[in-house]
Amino acid sequence: MTACPLCAAKSENVLWHGSYCRVILANESDYPGYCRVIWNAHVTEMTDLGIGERKYLMAVVFAVEQVLRELLQPDKINLASLGNQVPHLHWHVIPRFSNDAHFPDPVWAARRREASVVPLSTSALTGRLAVLLATAG
Repeated sequence: MTACPLCAAKSENVLWHGSYCRVILANESDYPGYCRVIWNAHVTEMTDLGIGERKYLMAVVFAVEQVLRELLQPDKINLASLGNQVPHLHWHVIPRFSNDAHFPDPVWAARRREASVVPLSTSALTGRLAVLLATAG
């Protein structure tokens, strides 16, 4: 990979930006609230980070999960860190509903039905994240 799309990000909907990572709202129309937590520096694996950096990153991931649970009350939250196609450390935080397009399968599986989309207030998400992550840096 010559140019990393997460290092040279374009048109991201950034919900929160800290010293080490950022939270973006993914453009997934079937999945309102689908967020990515992206490590700002180009590293590939969790073990590329020091212990403190790992704890920091996971605290951000868990804060995103908490906010999405509060705001959307999903049936489940999926957390995934794959990096097979984009080898830059990032986590997917995906609210799941029993009537979403792929449930109970992963969002990357074959579609089962048309999505029944839950409305999301981006400003509420941004505001709540800012409060939870105010001390994260």
